[in-house]
Amino acid sequence: MKALVYHGNKDLRLEAVPEPVPAPGEIKLRIDYCGICATDIEEYLYGPKFIFGDAPNILTGKSVPLITGHEITGTVVEASGDGVAEGDRVVLNTVLTCGKCHGCLTGQKTQCPNMATAGFARDGGLAEYMVWPASEAIRLPDGVSSEEAALVEPASVALHAIRRSRIIAGESVVILGCGTVGLLAMQQVKAAGGHVIAVDRRRISLDMASDLGADATLDARDPDLAAKLREFNDGAGPDLVIDAAGGKDTPALAIDWARIGGRVLLVAIYTAVPKFDFNSLVAGEKEIIGSLGYERRDVEEVVGMIDTGDLRTAPLITDKIGLEEIIEKGFDRMLKPKKDVFRILVSPSGAAHT
Repeated sequence: MKALVYHGNKDLRLEAVPEPVPAPGEIKLRIDYCGICATDIEEYLYGPKFIFGDAPNILTGKSVPLITGHEITGTVVEASGDGVAEGDRVVLNTVLTCGKCHGCLTGQKTQCPNMATAGFARDGGLAEYMVWPASEAIRLPDGVSSEEAALVEPASVALHAIRRSRIIAGESVVILGCGTVGLLAMQQVKAAGGHVIAVDRRRISLDMASDLGADATLDARDPDLAAKLREFNDGAGPDLVIDAAGGKDTPALAIDWARIGGRVLLVAIYTAVPKFDFNSLVAGEKEIIGSLGYERRDVEEVVGMIDTGDLRTAPLITDKIGLEEIIEKGFDRMLKPKKDVFRILVSPSGAAHT
C-alpha cells in the first residue's frame, strides 16, 4: 500500500509499505480521509518534537520511521467483534494511554507520560490502511459524512479545552486566532451559551467566524483593539480569552485583555518562548489554563454535536487531495504568508465514501 512515512526532519517519503495486519482486539481501516494539521507541518520542518525519534514509545515500542497523520476517518474492512463491524464508518480516539500512571488514575489521561498517539507513536492515517484497537473506534451516525468526521480530532482538542475553561453560560469570550481549532472552539463556546468575540488578522477567518456564529469580529491589527475589548462585559472586559493562535506575543495579549479575575485558556502549541511580566497575573488575580489533546468522551460528544448540527465542520474543509500531493500542494498552501485554507483533507485511496 502507499503511505507517507516520516523519517526525520524535512524527510517525508511516499513509500510502498506492507498492509498492516490487525492483532487480536484490533480493526483494520481503509482510510477515507486524513486531515493535514499544522502540527504535521511543524514536525516536518522542526521535528521530531512529538514524534518519537530515537527512543521508542513505551506503549507501542515504535519510533521513526512512522506513518504520519492523526485526523482520521475510515471504513472498517476487518473487524474483531468488539462493537464495530465490517463496513462501519468510524473515527478514532487516537490517544492511547497506559491506565496505570497518576494521570490515568486521577482522570487526567492527557497527562499520561506513556501516551501513544496515532502518527506520533504509532502508524497513523496518511496511508491506504491502518490498524487500531477496536475499543477506541467510534461509529459514525448516518447523518455525519466522512468529510465532516475528518475534523472530529481537532474538534475534540477544542472541546477538551472548552471543558477545562469552565465556561459558564452568558460569559464574554474572546477567540484569539480563528484557524480551524479556534473556529471549532468558538462554536463550542456558543453551544455552551457564551458570547463570542473573534479576533484574527485574516479577513477570511473573520468572515468564517461571522458565518459560524460569532457575535462580533475584530481585526487583530486594529490599534484600538484592547480598548474595544474592554468595552465588552459592561466595561470589565472579557471573562475568558482563548489563545488558539500560538504566536510569540499572543499569550501576553490574552492575559492583558482578560478582565480582572478572568481566565486565559492556552490551546495552541508554541514554537517561541515569550518573555512575560507575571506581576500582571498577580495584580489582576488572573488565571492561566493549559490544555493538551483530548479524551474518548470528547470524541463521542463531538460526533454527537456534528450530528445535531451544533457543530459545523464542513465549511472548514477547503480542499481534498491525494497522498502524492501532500508536500507540494498541501504543505505549500498551508505555509503561504497569505494562507487561504482551513483544512485540507487527504484521501489516500482516492475513492472515499461520504
